[in-house]
Amino acid sequence: MRITGFRTLHTVQEWGRPVGDANGVFADGRVPVPIVLVDTDEGITGVGLGPHLDAGAIFAAIDGEDPRAVTALYDRMLRHTFKAGHAGAVFGTIGAFDTALWDIKAQAAGEPLWRLLGGRDRRVPAYASGLDIGLTDAELVTVYQDYAEHGLRAAKLKGGLDVDRDRHRLTLVREVLAGAARGPRPVLMLDANESWSRKQAVRHVCELERTLDLTWVEEPVRRWDAEGLAAVGRGIRASVASGENLSGLEQFRPLLAAGAIDIVQTSAVWGITHFLRVATLAHAHDLPVSPVGNTPVGLVHAATAAPNHLAAELQDLRPPLGVLLDTHVEDGHFVLGDSPGIGVRVDEDLLRVRHPHTPSGDGPAVRPESAGRRLLTVPDGMPAPHHRPGVVRPLPLRQADRT
Repeated sequence: MRITGFRTLHTVQEWGRPVGDANGVFADGRVPVPIVLVDTDEGITGVGLGPHLDAGAIFAAIDGEDPRAVTALYDRMLRHTFKAGHAGAVFGTIGAFDTALWDIKAQAAGEPLWRLLGGRDRRVPAYASGLDIGLTDAELVTVYQDYAEHGLRAAKLKGGLDVDRDRHRLTLVREVLAGAARGPRPVLMLDANESWSRKQAVRHVCELERTLDLTWVEEPVRRWDAEGLAAVGRGIRASVASGENLSGLEQFRPLLAAGAIDIVQTSAVWGITHFLRVATLAHAHDLPVSPVGNTPVGLVHAATAAPNHLAAELQDLRPPLGVLLDTHVEDGHFVLGDSPGIGVRVDEDLLRVRHPHTPSGDGPAVRPESAGRRLLTVPDGMPAPHHRPGVVRPLPLRQADRT
């Protein structure tokens, strides 16, 4: 079997409501989803959800190769980008190709990827994550009621701009999840998306922990700040989670060496080989691993074979437009199907006739100018959903917090 070519497509995730975090919001709720398709001379096509940046140059590393040599081809792609640097969207392109190759390998074997990788249980624990900072109270309750109806009893909320508002919203979601069924109390997490300084993070979380039990706080400070993440971890009861924006084991190593994080995360678009290697590294430090991102189906397959997997992020309950998944959510778990490969099929005809969605120049992917040094309120230029009543009142910044 040989790789003969690749194609790229674009689709969108249509949330039907504003989605975002402390850095910004997509007010129209439409988030672009790029797709990479890899073809072979035996008619098997692999699907990878992820960026296309420099796809032609990266594809040169695998063109004509046997796709079943996927881990060797992953390293070959890294070597082809070492001068420019395999980070950011380029790393995402490598991850998309890598996922497509694993899809081909499992299809060729006639097995679902979870079985090929040595998984025993097709059910993978999930937690709800609604990218919900732009929602009103009524909208928030409605969204998490839907998650609760699918058996979710753990939820991660976006926050970090207003401690009183965060407490109120976390309490609302706790009540929704607790009221859905009897059993263990709901699990709550908060994601600040790197919006705090070290002191702000400790003060904000400690204030919440007076009345709430948080399982983890995600990305309280910058992703690379090993000393800062460790300082936050020492100052709060909750675990510290991070890693979704780290690309390469070399970026995880200093954080783990410093004891900076308690929950090791990887992005869904970084690829399956990356996840497996990060999971092994975390396992060597007796730490759990957790995939993050929308449509994480490739990593959910891989999670079945990771002994230290904790839970995978479940964002939208619907797949992107034109994408069909042999996966469903039941009793708080992703349930993987028996389709060979990763169980993703793309309606290419539908996507070719649609114009690609171009997002505005702001949103959660753009870091606000005043992130990490806010004094009183939401920064200028925050999208309209954040100006709904009751959304602003962050903790005041003391002089000591500026260091």
